[in-house]
Formats: sequence, structure tokens, C-alpha cells
Amino acid sequence: MLQHHCKDCQIKSAAASNLNKEEFEILETNSAQVAFKKGETIFKEGALSLNVAYLRSGIVKVHMHGPTREKILRIVKAPSYLGIPITFGDKINQYSATAIEDTSVCFIDSNYFRNFIYSNGKFAYEIIVELCKNELKDYQKYTSQSQKQIPGLVAETLLCISETIYNNPRFNFPLTRNEFGDMVGTSRESVSRALSEFSSEKIIEINGKEITILKKDILEKISKNG
Repeated sequence: MLQHHCKDCQIKSAAASNLNKEEFEILETNSAQVAFKKGETIFKEGALSLNVAYLRSGIVKVHMHGPTREKILRIVKAPSYLGIPITFGDKINQYSATAIEDTSVCFIDSNYFRNFIYSNGKFAYEIIVELCKNELKDYQKYTSQSQKQIPGLVAETLLCISETIYNNPRFNFPLTRNEFGDMVGTSRESVSRALSEFSSEKIIEINGKEITILKKDILEKISKNG
């Protein structure tokens, strides 16, 4: 566990920026900062949830077990909250969060987190904004997955990770091919086939885990047309 000073934190959330001095003192005495290595579980599906997790640094996959396979729901980049829906919807974690690179997380006692929402309207507003943004992204993703073919889904995922996670056309892809399949809802083989086709057509360049988007306009067209 790492030492932390919430009020002076340079990467505190928009919600936490609205806390007063007394609330920051409460937050500091009822939270803990923990470092996770790549592959370590931050919280596990089916376990009792007692905290809200705030991702300070790193990248995390949020995933859930389905009837036949695992489903990666979202790739989350810091800074961001994890597990807010569980705080109000259920006491049991309905999904897991796993670090896909070295990560730092602040765990906040959910009782005090709820109290901030009850008593601080500006804090509550920022939490609602974050929840709404995530929900809209989920609607878009589920619509895409129900209507697009595999090449469209693979193209969409590459663009999303390039633009929203790394902000760079060249990046180390953070998932295995199996995990990529879990994310878009298909097999490892189908993902590999689509990537090979994109590579042979010089739309992307693959060098081990590193992917470079060479023709973004074409990849966007494939993503749009599905």
C-alpha cells in the first residue's frame, strides 16, 4: 500500500475536485492506494464489493464470464472510476477488473463514497456525467457488435484503442489474440485472419505486439461499413 494525499493529488477526478477540506480528510482516511502488476486482479467477479476503485494510472480490462466464454466489456484507461454501478446496484461484483499493464488504484470505502453523493451535489453531478458517458459508449459498442461483420469489428477496436487509449497510430496492442476475440465476440482464428488481411493490404503493420495504423481512412471505412 502506498502513501497518498488526496487533496494534493494531481490526477484526482473531476468529482473529487469538488470536495471541501473536511471531505478530503474523510476521503484520505477511508481510502488506500495500491499498485498492481500486469495480469493481477484488481477485483473479482462474484466477490463482495466494499470499495469503489479509482484508476490513477495504467490500463485495465473489465470482463465478465458468460455461459460459454469470457467477455471483455471494456478497456479502461486512467484516470477513471471502476465499479461505481456495483456500489449502487449490488453488493456483489458483477464483473472483474484486471491490470493489463502496471497500474495504480485508489480504493475508496463505498459507504463514504455514497455519503459524498448524498451531501455534495457537484460531486454527484460529475459521477452522473461519467456514468452517462460510459453508458452511451456501451450502447454504441453493442449496436456495432450486433450489426457488423468481423473485419468491421476488428477495425473498430483497433481505431478505438489507437485513439482513446494510446492517442497514437503506433501502439503495443494490450490484449492477446484470445482476449481480442473475447472483446469482439469471435474466435482467435477469426481475429488473426482479419489482422493478416489488413496487414497484407498494407492497412496496418504488425511487428510482434506492436501495431501501426498506416491507412486510417481505409480502416475507418471498413469500421463504418462493417
